[in-house]
Amino acid sequence: MPVCGIPTTISKSQIFYNSIKNLLKQLSNSVLYLMSISAGLVVANLYYNQPLLHQIALTFGVTESAVSNVALSTQLGYAFGLLIIIPLGDKISNKKILKLDFLLMILSLVAAAISNSLLLLIISSFFIGFTSAIPQLFVPMAAQLSDDKGRGRAIGIVMSGLLIGILGSRVISGLVGEQFGWRTMYYVAAIMMVALFILLKFKLPQISPTYKGSYASLMKSLWFYFKTEASLRLAALRGALAFAGLSAFWTTLVFLMEDSFGYGSGVTGAFGLFGIVGAMAATVVGKMNDKVSKNKIILFSAILLVLSWGIFLFSANSIAGLIIGIILVDLGLQALHITNQNIIFSKNPEARNRVNTIYMVGFFIGGALGTSLGAIAWGNFGWIGVAVLGIILSLAILVVHLGYKHRTV
Repeated sequence: MPVCGIPTTISKSQIFYNSIKNLLKQLSNSVLYLMSISAGLVVANLYYNQPLLHQIALTFGVTESAVSNVALSTQLGYAFGLLIIIPLGDKISNKKILKLDFLLMILSLVAAAISNSLLLLIISSFFIGFTSAIPQLFVPMAAQLSDDKGRGRAIGIVMSGLLIGILGSRVISGLVGEQFGWRTMYYVAAIMMVALFILLKFKLPQISPTYKGSYASLMKSLWFYFKTEASLRLAALRGALAFAGLSAFWTTLVFLMEDSFGYGSGVTGAFGLFGIVGAMAATVVGKMNDKVSKNKIILFSAILLVLSWGIFLFSANSIAGLIIGIILVDLGLQALHITNQNIIFSKNPEARNRVNTIYMVGFFIGGALGTSLGAIAWGNFGWIGVAVLGIILSLAILVVHLGYKHRTV
């Protein structure tokens, strides 16, 4: 008998794996790149608010600390979306999930645009984050699309789109917010989501999973995988620590740019262009995962993150230093993130959406924590406090990896 909906025989897992693999072998690279672009456009919804926080604070007459709750609420919503929605990818057709998710997503974006109080914007932002978890269905699909030798490349392609969406969103929202106001950005995002849903409806192949257990047993199985997979727990911890640092950086950068340089949201958002340099290397990092020791890549990533935050520490009044730091911190994060996902997807093919859920929930809980800690560090110690926070978080990754690297893969 299965425990918590988990197959107890290898044959069931292999049957599922082979059926999905045979289906996806028929797909062209165009579908892989469609998933990459879609992931980037949807995940961008999470980050439009970051360069706009100063404008939003002025609109509602609140402090910088109070307005940071908009970003925090979005990330918490994303974490809940990962926990509640993404496991369904192992049970329900992807087309059904997309239909309901996009409807709520579009309504949430419109609600944010018309919010007349900070509280309403925070609530709307939670549901924007909740529904924007949908790209995490594409990452396991990319893993299933490939064989063992090409899995890193496939994940890298989708992740490159997702990372470019994260970074490019700040550029777009910064420019739109400065020229037309922060509300316009939410209206534009809603229109883009309508167009994207129509495209996915006709172009994305339908996948019907074979899991027949109840939703309750599906959710219970999350604990089983978390408890039994040491490599999954370590990957989630590494990802959470790294993303906590990056979230602290982007949440407080807009305040640094206002205080130290007198720049608005347009310039702040434009800094995302430099992070894209690192994100563009996602495919390269994915290919490296297929050839180079994952322990070595993780070690390199952790060292790169420590170095980038060391540069930030001395760059409170240096644009050049901030640019170099952004390139390095994004490169370090994406190398770590892709390697983490390649590790967790190498096992349990019948439950890739669930193991991805566990990993990404930890990842974005780390992001939410980083947003809060970043705001506290900024409020009490300024930019030096934020940079020291980032160094501590990055050193923690290094300590965890060196202490448990024998359990990574």
